[in-house]
Amino acid sequence: MNNRFKIWVPIFIGLSISLGIFIGNFIAKNSMSASQTSDNFIPNFFNKNSKIQTILDLIDAEYVEDVNIDSISEKVIPEVLAQLDPHSVYIPAKDLEMMTEDLEGSFSGIGVQFNIQNDTVMVIQVINGGPSSKLGVQAGDRIVYVDDSLFIGDSINNEKVMKRLRGEKGSKVKLGIMRKGSSKILNFVVTRGDVPLKSVDIFYMIRPEIGYIKVSSFGAQTYNEFIAAISSLNKQGAKEYLVDLRGNPGGYLDAAISMINEFLKKDDLIVYTEGKSYPRKDAFADGTGSCQKNKLVVLIDEWSASASEIFAGAMQDNDRAKIVGRRSFGKGLVQQQIPFSDGSAVRLTVARYYTPSGRCIQKPYTNGDSESYQEDILNRYLHGEFTNKDSIKHIDTVQYKTKNGRIVYGGGGVTADVFVPRDTDDYTPYFNKVVNEGYIYDFAFKYTDSHRNKLESFGTWEDLLAYMQRQPLLNDFAAYVETEKGFKQQVNQIVKSSALIERMLYSYIARDAIGDEAFYPIYNLEDNCIKIALKELMRKENKQTAAKK
Repeated sequence: MNNRFKIWVPIFIGLSISLGIFIGNFIAKNSMSASQTSDNFIPNFFNKNSKIQTILDLIDAEYVEDVNIDSISEKVIPEVLAQLDPHSVYIPAKDLEMMTEDLEGSFSGIGVQFNIQNDTVMVIQVINGGPSSKLGVQAGDRIVYVDDSLFIGDSINNEKVMKRLRGEKGSKVKLGIMRKGSSKILNFVVTRGDVPLKSVDIFYMIRPEIGYIKVSSFGAQTYNEFIAAISSLNKQGAKEYLVDLRGNPGGYLDAAISMINEFLKKDDLIVYTEGKSYPRKDAFADGTGSCQKNKLVVLIDEWSASASEIFAGAMQDNDRAKIVGRRSFGKGLVQQQIPFSDGSAVRLTVARYYTPSGRCIQKPYTNGDSESYQEDILNRYLHGEFTNKDSIKHIDTVQYKTKNGRIVYGGGGVTADVFVPRDTDDYTPYFNKVVNEGYIYDFAFKYTDSHRNKLESFGTWEDLLAYMQRQPLLNDFAAYVETEKGFKQQVNQIVKSSALIERMLYSYIARDAIGDEAFYPIYNLEDNCIKIALKELMRKENKQTAAKK
């Protein structure tokens, strides 16, 4: 009897539950049918999902018409994340690939840099070793046909060009090209391949024994590029380094940690992260760095953010380098990217990072108010912070101390040890106009296009610069702006801004003719921040400090 009871009890319980579910569903269904015209209808639609998912399921199952739930979700998710911090974002599938490519260090395409001039796609540079360079595509070529379809006109924009020229590795695209000196359309069938995206824009010997390295972001290949730069500069005799992180928005935390490790001694704290669901995690230098005894200066500005600030903060708190420039952006939050099956992703803030002294450099924000957050840079400018060190306002008044006892502050970016104001003394309305409207860039490209053979004949940027300085470029530019753009010459303003205009003309022409290896050395010649950084490197007391380390 006991055995039979044990067998039948579960069966009776199962039947009772099934009957209860059936009756409940029957009652709920009739209740919904009887009330479906009522404005006060509250459906019996409940499950363990969140309210948002429940509402989406309800709409999908019961709404009066068919709707695209995926489309609604694409609009709802960003609105949900917008109620959080300004750096938690949703990335649609159509945007994720391109955003990821920038950090991964390569993409699949034809391997050219382009610009749109007069409704035509102009090839600015052909990337060495890329698919197009192997077929003979040249700087100055005009792409007028893509896959036998005319590809010119005012509807052409950067997004359309990239969509047509990029594509799956191994796929082919047919280009119809117009070239100066040829009366016929030249046809090239390009097989798309991997095109590298550099994050170390340039490195070169800026002075005897001083190497300059410009890092534009922290991606998957940044550390490898950085080590290659260090190795090359060492062979050229570099003993001191100037690392330029101005305008660098950040990127991968691991890339920054690896770079920092090259400069710190064993067991020096680099950074630590901590969040509600993420216990504190410390990153220490392992003592294998190749530049532990080399003097270092780091350049930052108001657009240096995230991983750039981790680098600058680690160097400052360990008293390893002088930080030169202006207060950085102030992003001290760490995001984790969570992918969805449809190719989209969420970048969710999961932790804060702290510099070795214990400060979080995240500037204040209010959840759900990204607009005010983005206006912070403008407010800094209006407050005079870019031109006057005394205008810097520290939100976090807690005093933190570096390894040697210097006082530093958090709560709004890394404040430079040596402040360098924006130099606007020679700015004029004429200069602002020609820069903001892109007139200098346009003229530089047209000038290069008309004198390409001559400009490309120079072996070094020094020779190219000397040649350009002998040409009446400023007069030619002013005439071009007046005749082609309808902007009359303002003689007094042109004279006042002449050095600024010529600097940009020389730099952009050099870039169009030779590349970044000519652009940066020429542009940096009159960079006030670099001039001050070089003085810091050459200070006797700094050299003595570096020798002790």
